[in-house]
Amino acid sequence: MQTTVTKINDKMAKEIANKNTTASMGALLLDAGKITASDAERIIALQKREGMRFGDAAKALGLINDDDIQKALSHQFDFPFLTASEENFSPELVAAYQPLSAQVETLRAMRGQLMLRWFIDAHKTLALVSPSRNEGRSYMAANLAIVFSQLGERTLLIDADLRQPRQHTLFKLQVGYGLSDVLAGRADLTIVTQSTAFRDLSVLPTGTVPPNPGELISRGLKNCLQQLQIQFDVILIDTPSTEQGIDAQIIASLCGGTLLVVRKDKTRLNDLQLLKEALQDSGSQCLGAVLTDF
Repeated sequence: MQTTVTKINDKMAKEIANKNTTASMGALLLDAGKITASDAERIIALQKREGMRFGDAAKALGLINDDDIQKALSHQFDFPFLTASEENFSPELVAAYQPLSAQVETLRAMRGQLMLRWFIDAHKTLALVSPSRNEGRSYMAANLAIVFSQLGERTLLIDADLRQPRQHTLFKLQVGYGLSDVLAGRADLTIVTQSTAFRDLSVLPTGTVPPNPGELISRGLKNCLQQLQIQFDVILIDTPSTEQGIDAQIIASLCGGTLLVVRKDKTRLNDLQLLKEALQDSGSQCLGAVLTDF
């Protein structure tokens, strides 16, 4: 008998919650298991009595916290992000965990510039390149990929650093097949991993670290990108630093566009100038430079 009553209450609570925009948070919290049907009745009673919003009433009763409210709002406004309690990704992915921060607002401004200046017409691929290691290239590529996906762009992040890959660590992906395996003919593009947290974000990790990264990139990446451009609106490519080899220049030439990533008090101006000239000589358009400070 108790089970039957609970089912009726669930249905009634969801009907009440769906009557208006404010109360629709109730349905989200119910579906997420944050509140029960009896909780919803108490919340609605307080909401009506005090003229409060559903989320505020639920919080006042001690049933949910700020993270629960923010998560429900992210669904209501179709703006996915993660709360601190969700350890899906590395905390370095500030676009996932701190979407309202000044740092992420800067990333969104950068996204806007790239949408206006590059990701128009036939342009779909962009390489992120830096002169040396530890200048924030992988960090920038990952967070930019997230903010593009939050805009609703079908976004793919490729880890083409076949020497010292990081994206599988940032996104906490299991080590398995990846780009190197596709280029070597050991796997196909069905191994691209779609994010469960961000429906418009997919990741192609490096996969097996090969003994011949430069050769693999040279002979197979062009065809791979041509296939992927059919499926995605934005393709961001993390590359190895140019001090490690010519891989990044080859990738940049295939993309046609490059975003330089440099680090404050670390990158040498002469190295940056030489890299810019090398990229231009390879036929890649340098869209600008991002200065990281961390």
